[in-house]
Amino acid sequence: MPSKSQIVLVDCNNFFVSCEELYDPTLKGKPVCVLGNNDGCIVARSNPAKDLGISMGMPYFIAKKKFPNAIYLSGSLPKYRAISKKIMQKLFDFTPNVEVYSIDEAFLDITGCERVHKIPYFEIAKKIRRDIKEEIGIDVSIGLSPTKTLSKLASEIAKSKIRRHIDESGVFEINEKNRAEILKNTPINEIWGIGRNLDKTLRRHNIRTAFNYTELPYDFLQRNIGKIGLDLKEELLGNSINPVDYENSLPKSISRTLSFRDFTQDKSVIKNALNHHLHEVCAKLRNHNLTSRMITVMLRTKDFRIFTSKVSLDEPFDSEFEVNQKMYALFDEIYTEGVIYRSSGVILSKIEPKKETQLGLFTVKEKEKSKKLSKAWDNIEKKFGAGTLHIGAADRD
Repeated sequence: MPSKSQIVLVDCNNFFVSCEELYDPTLKGKPVCVLGNNDGCIVARSNPAKDLGISMGMPYFIAKKKFPNAIYLSGSLPKYRAISKKIMQKLFDFTPNVEVYSIDEAFLDITGCERVHKIPYFEIAKKIRRDIKEEIGIDVSIGLSPTKTLSKLASEIAKSKIRRHIDESGVFEINEKNRAEILKNTPINEIWGIGRNLDKTLRRHNIRTAFNYTELPYDFLQRNIGKIGLDLKEELLGNSINPVDYENSLPKSISRTLSFRDFTQDKSVIKNALNHHLHEVCAKLRNHNLTSRMITVMLRTKDFRIFTSKVSLDEPFDSEFEVNQKMYALFDEIYTEGVIYRSSGVILSKIEPKKETQLGLFTVKEKEKSKKLSKAWDNIEKKFGAGTLHIGAADRD
């Protein structure tokens, strides 16, 4: 019997407020409300604001009268979208199977990723949360389960546990061991997809909990709700009916940039750094079974001026050995003798799923050799750790 899917839902906590706190840390721990609809109503609240009794959607003029000590901020969607983009991009470090569901939510199918990351699924979920917090500064709640519906419920439980100071880990898993008990304690109207009208219909048939719903006969569901009702029962039973839809959510780019330990104008030092960046981004392509058709080289000077050069390729690639000469040529286009540089980077774009045959760019023999070299490098790093090998780049001038 095939193993169950492993689906993660990443849900940003009080996202708009969290973004504002990121820009202004003095807001943390205070009752903060973000306003939407031309400052007409409240669209996000911090936990202290929730504790005061401020409700979602409350008109601003009412909230201001009842809760004058709260802080009210005008929403800024461009700001929130920029932070959301960073979060969603980070998720592709863990799997290419990412479905961006909303500005502050995304589903990830991490089935099989235990082998790639060499840690259990629950630990992968914890690492996703930790990395987003440490690298971007946004707190998230994560649900893990075999289906999207249960993952949504699990993330709400994780968020509730943080809210009530029961469990600060921010990750909750629903599995075969605890699923039935959790469904017995979950009102049916708290299940994702159960609207007000359907809730009324179910309550007329004495369906009060999610567990009650799973006991409904299939013919009853077919007759009264239809396919959606049947699918929901399967999802609650732990059978994935609605897979993660990642086709339209592939990353736009994969990048690696890093500052030099000491500012430098040494071409060899910069090229060696670029080689390392190129390996990192290509390894990420291979880990997620993706390819790229465009490479960009970036140099940032001591005084923060940025220079870039890019080239689009006819054939997709995933091996650093296929494109390192292209990278050197791009570097030569933007490097200036005597200028001191503080950082460098490599960006891969035009990302697409890997296809079986890729010919062109190199001869078949050369391409196969490149792939074997890249695979050997990956295997060595898996065994001995990242950074075990480096490609040297001597100054060709």
